[in-house]
Parts: sequence; structure tokens; C-alpha cells
Amino acid sequence: MSRAPSSRLPGLWLYGTHAVTAALENPARTIHQLVMTAETAKTWKGAGFETVERKDLDRWLPAGAVHQGIAVRVEPLPALELEMLARTAPETGPALMVMLDQVTDPRNVGAILRSAAAFGALAVIVPDRHGPEETGTLAKAASGALERIPLVRVTNVARTLETLTKFGFWVVGLAGEASLTLAESGLSGKVVLTLGAEGEGLRRLTREHCDVLVRLPTSEAMESLNVSNAAAIALYEMVRTERVAK
Repeated sequence: MSRAPSSRLPGLWLYGTHAVTAALENPARTIHQLVMTAETAKTWKGAGFETVERKDLDRWLPAGAVHQGIAVRVEPLPALELEMLARTAPETGPALMVMLDQVTDPRNVGAILRSAAAFGALAVIVPDRHGPEETGTLAKAASGALERIPLVRVTNVARTLETLTKFGFWVVGLAGEASLTLAESGLSGKVVLTLGAEGEGLRRLTREHCDVLVRLPTSEAMESLNVSNAAAIALYEMVRTERVAK
């Protein structure tokens, strides 16, 4: 018999096989409750779970959630100090961070986390007031990357970029009207890739704190890329440039 979750219970629900498995493997996570359907339980290698009806999962989770018959109730990850991450960044080789300026869609942020983890970035940074909270939707889009790469929240984007500059990072803003492509810029080493919201792009103050604005060499037939796609391409280009330089 399963316990129906109460709105008074602590924590948040993560769902989907990759997100749940990664959360369970993350020693920084506090786990409250692991639930799954009887069908999923047949192939689950582990203990400490409760069996629930699929209709219950459908009711407890956001409408339309693709939960794959499994969910875990957890505490949010502890906050990390950005300056600590900056201090530990390697002085040689790629040291990438991603700054998101008012990118609010949790699916986009989750997808960017996944790309950032794939290409070895140190962190993804979002503003407190204009960035999505840690949710099951974000974790599902990240496909486990939320547990593997820090999602750092900051109060002020411009001041954060100033701080990272003091730690030796180049601040690179992606803007469609820039004259240089990212490849032409020749940037390497410690870099903060800064991306703005779709449509609006980078805010004026954020642009003013960029050392250089660059663009991706996209066709004029398309106005712009989805921000998560642009982040993936830019991260790949930065890693490729470092490998070529070696």
C-alpha cells in the first residue's frame, strides 16, 4: 500500500528514469521517498521503494509529465558559492561556465545543463529573479545532468560577470548581429558563455559587461536558434578550439 503524498511533506518530485537514477546516485541529495509502478519495479535493481498505481503518479506530478513509472521526492540541492568554483577553475585548458540572462523556460535550462555536462563546463549560472526554480520539469530535461553540474543562482548578472572577470574569465556574449563568429574570435581558456532569452537576447547591461560579442554562423534564412541549441553548438566550438590548439 502506498502513502499518498501530502502538500505539507518536504521536498520536490523528480521523475523519469535518468533524473531519478542520477538523484539516487548523488551523495549531495537528500532522498525522502522513492516510488514506482509495479511494471517499473520488475526491472528495478535496488530496494527502498514503494509501489504505486500509475494513476497516482499522474496525479502527484505535473500534468503531462513523462515519468516512465518512477519518481523520487528529494530536497533541493544545496547552494554552491560561485567564487569557490571560480577559484578552483584550472589555469590551463578549457574552463567553461554558462551564464543565462533571463532564460526562464525550465526545459531550455535543463537542456543547457545536459550540454554543459557533456562538454565539461564547470557550472550553469542563472539569476534568482529571472531563472527557473529547480523542478521535476527542469531535471527531466537535464536527463541526469542536474546532479552532475552545478546550477548556480546569483542575485545580479552584471556583478557576477565582474566577479568572474576578476578571476581571469573572458566574458563572451552570443548576439546574432555580432561581426565575429565564435570560431573567428579565437577565444580559449577561461570563458563564460553568456546567452540571453530568445527574442530579446542579452540585456543592455549584460552586453556592456561582455569582453566580446560573437555569433554562430547560421544561415540568413533562419532568424535565430533555440537558446539550448545555440548553447550546445557554442560549447562544442569552445571544446573543439581547445583541442585544435593542443
